[in-house]
Amino acid sequence: MTPTVQTLYAVTEATWPSADRMPAGPWTLRNGAGGGKRVSAATAEGDWTDDDLTAAETAMRMLGQSPLFMIREGEEALDSALETHGYEVIDPVNLWLCPIDALTDVPVPRVTAFAIWEPLAIMRDLWAAGGIGPERIAVMERAEVPKTGILGRISDKPAGTAYCAISDRIAMVHALEIARSHRRKGMGVWLMRQAAHWAKANGADWMSVLCTQANDAANGLYASLGMQVVGQYHYRILPNTSDTE
Repeated sequence: MTPTVQTLYAVTEATWPSADRMPAGPWTLRNGAGGGKRVSAATAEGDWTDDDLTAAETAMRMLGQSPLFMIREGEEALDSALETHGYEVIDPVNLWLCPIDALTDVPVPRVTAFAIWEPLAIMRDLWAAGGIGPERIAVMERAEVPKTGILGRISDKPAGTAYCAISDRIAMVHALEIARSHRRKGMGVWLMRQAAHWAKANGADWMSVLCTQANDAANGLYASLGMQVVGQYHYRILPNTSDTE
């Protein structure tokens, strides 16, 4: 059975975890420890009121974080209420999915990509060049599920890296980064296929990835691999506050 979007939200949480999760009335609050929106946003877990919104804002500020909410499918009322309170939409995200076998039908050319954990220094350097710093590496490190890094090479030179983890037999790729000098050379395809080969060997049946809707190149890559958009989410944030996805 094809995973539901709700299952993929849970896989996102398991494979890219916050530093801490705290129930607070109808909300789950997250301490992202600098790891970006995905690990810092509050989510609704039950019925809420305007007073609950104010309480959540106060709690997030007490954590040293700007008020930020993740809006998932079916949460139109929360989306509308936050808009009324002056929150703006930021970073709409696509959830891509395909059967794992769709990416393991082609072998990865020899010495093109490798599954490696712990991440090598060069992988950390590649991530850093793309704005994925120590706080996001820490997100990867605290995931308590099967996981790996992927290192890609072109002409014997490091060209790209990614992180892949598995929950509920679904592999999810995060932090796929290609060195600027090696873009448009097919490296993203081999990183995804190497991640799929590793994931299948570790029990995954499905391959998934998250991508901001504004990233045309990455969305084009996943479409070219036969993946399908099966859901979305976005954030609501007060103006003059920001953090990367």
